[in-house]
Amino acid sequence: MIDSFSVLVEKVKKYDPNSNIELLEKAYDVSKTAHEGQQRNSGEPYIIHPVEVAVILAEMELDCTALVAALLHDTIEDTTCTYDEIKAQFGAEVADLVDGVTKLTKLGKLPFTSKEEQQMENLRKMFVAMAKDIRVIMIKLADRLHNMRTLKYMNEGKQIEKARETLEIYAPLAHRLGISKIKWELEDICLRYLDPKGYYDLVEKIAFKRKQREAYIEGILQTLREKTNDLGIENAQIDGRPKHFYSIYRKMVKQNKTLDQIYDLFAFRVIVNSVKDCYAVLGLVHELYKPMPGRFKDYIAIPKPNMYQSLHTTLIGPEGQPFEVQIRTWDMHRVAEVGIAAHWKYKEGGGNPKESDNKFAWLRQLLEWQKDARDESEFMETLKVDLFTDEVFIFTPKGDVVSLPFESTPVDFAYSIHSAIGNKMIGAKANGKMVPIDYKLKNGDIIDILTSSTIHGPSRDWLKIVKSSQAKNKINQWFKKEKREENILRGKEMVERELKKQGFAFNQLFKAEWIELVLRKYNFSTLEDLYAGIGYGAITTNKVITKLKEEFKKTLKPEEIEQILESIAQTRNDKKKKNIPESGIVVKGIDNCLVRLSRCCNPVPGDEIIGYITRGRGVSVHRSDCINVSAGLEEEGRLIDVKWYSTNDAAYKADITIMANDRTSLLLDVTNSIAELKIPIKAVNARTTREQITLINLTLEITNTEQLEKIIKKLKKIDSVFDVTRNKQ
Repeated sequence: MIDSFSVLVEKVKKYDPNSNIELLEKAYDVSKTAHEGQQRNSGEPYIIHPVEVAVILAEMELDCTALVAALLHDTIEDTTCTYDEIKAQFGAEVADLVDGVTKLTKLGKLPFTSKEEQQMENLRKMFVAMAKDIRVIMIKLADRLHNMRTLKYMNEGKQIEKARETLEIYAPLAHRLGISKIKWELEDICLRYLDPKGYYDLVEKIAFKRKQREAYIEGILQTLREKTNDLGIENAQIDGRPKHFYSIYRKMVKQNKTLDQIYDLFAFRVIVNSVKDCYAVLGLVHELYKPMPGRFKDYIAIPKPNMYQSLHTTLIGPEGQPFEVQIRTWDMHRVAEVGIAAHWKYKEGGGNPKESDNKFAWLRQLLEWQKDARDESEFMETLKVDLFTDEVFIFTPKGDVVSLPFESTPVDFAYSIHSAIGNKMIGAKANGKMVPIDYKLKNGDIIDILTSSTIHGPSRDWLKIVKSSQAKNKINQWFKKEKREENILRGKEMVERELKKQGFAFNQLFKAEWIELVLRKYNFSTLEDLYAGIGYGAITTNKVITKLKEEFKKTLKPEEIEQILESIAQTRNDKKKKNIPESGIVVKGIDNCLVRLSRCCNPVPGDEIIGYITRGRGVSVHRSDCINVSAGLEEEGRLIDVKWYSTNDAAYKADITIMANDRTSLLLDVTNSIAELKIPIKAVNARTTREQITLINLTLEITNTEQLEKIIKKLKKIDSVFDVTRNKQ
């Protein structure tokens, strides 16, 4: 422990000789005392963790305040220390940083109705704190990195859960902040736990030809060093390295290739003193080796949104083997390694780290967009889109650059300019030619939006084609504002229906003081705002009523709660037994009729259905598009109208077929995706054709077509999957 802390102190003194070492020592002592007796899963004293987190931040040269907060970052969450005690000893700035990375559950602020809601609110809290002071997320990323480094001491279930969360949230967040050093390590560790076979197989194959590759790299390095010296470029640093494992693995999976088919495994980096030297070196390498068409990117002229700047070019090397060269200045290199940490104004002699900056505009927008998230799944999905690594760079007619998510449309572009442009949009031109509004934008497109003063709002169909959270949010805001009265009425009806379903009277739960608590928790001003929110889908009735029921229960004695719950359950069961047909099907004009669901087409709630009167086996229910029904139409009088009983919650079987390019772990990814939605799989049949196309037939147990569509949509997002269909027969 003392050795680790000594390493921390030495690192700090090296880049900041004036740092307050006494304050660091004080924070170390307070943290060590607070965590006394606590151990990590590895069996080591807990204090090792906060010290290692501080060391990671010191490697990025963070200021003393951030390092003090890192040493104390788990004290509020895992010990008896309070915010006020930290504030009294170290000041409000440190206390706010520690509070920013502390989970809400540990603060006892909110009761959660689900694990997903808990995760959403913890992330939302972290982003709010991050918007005030970016060092919050730096501490959180360092905390997550050290936890991932020691993940081997956790059980397999936790390893997979943490690795998946890290790969979906924290690695993209590190990328968004430009911290490639942390991003790459997080991704490689995640891969080791999510696909250990694929990871170790890749490591072994890369190591197998190491000597051959090292000789290849050394040959190119020697040529580049000699030629840059001849060009008169001083102090140029040139090195070569294989790309990190996850980027190679992702390319193999995405392109369905083996390692031998991935040629640009190497990236050579040239670091020079000036931008002029960058372009001089670019000209040099293009003279030495043939550049590959379409593989040159100038991130110096057009920096990435995460502030990354560099020249990237892919070249054909000796023996026809491609390789990548990245050329940048020393300042650009520091930004590429530690991202946002390289841009703090207070590190350059003055200014406030909490001061607003254009570099954080995306974060403030993210917080605005998340306020209207309908539920946990939408929040997480939107968050992943906002942090996703793939982007396209689009030009306005005036030459300004706009960054949008990959596969964005002209509608996304219009709303990124201004909501008024999006709301009055009637068409778009790409590079001077008319394109449809669902056109997929490509890097370098010049987009011109056509508007009309007679158009007064977007189409709801646009929500299905836009990719950016900004566009979705602005479209939803328009409908929220324009359809307020309609939303209020719909919301009231939905509340009344849910109350009736759960067996409560309106006056039992809708007390003024309880409503005030709900309004405060979900950021609504009035009861009408709440109704409108329910009406347009910003919040579910179940969430509202669950919170009101919690307050109602607080007014009752334990035995009264049991009596009321038993009474409600009995009433609902009696009603269910009385009204709900066992089959879930209502046959027009006939009660207590023998009904069975046809196995040839497996209809589920949401499908259009027709009844077929069989001989001696009652009514057989088919999907309207079933070919067996079509064949029987000639026999007049055998068809009968049937419909689904709307509140039936029975399970139904549905068959789907997945078509994908064959790859390792495909079936595992498919079953994991279905398991995440908590859908039972009743049968699996998988095979691969000669053309290396994998066909997976699944029988699932679902409750309605809406649920089935959600499954199909999720499966289509899996790498290598190119078609998912429901079987008609």
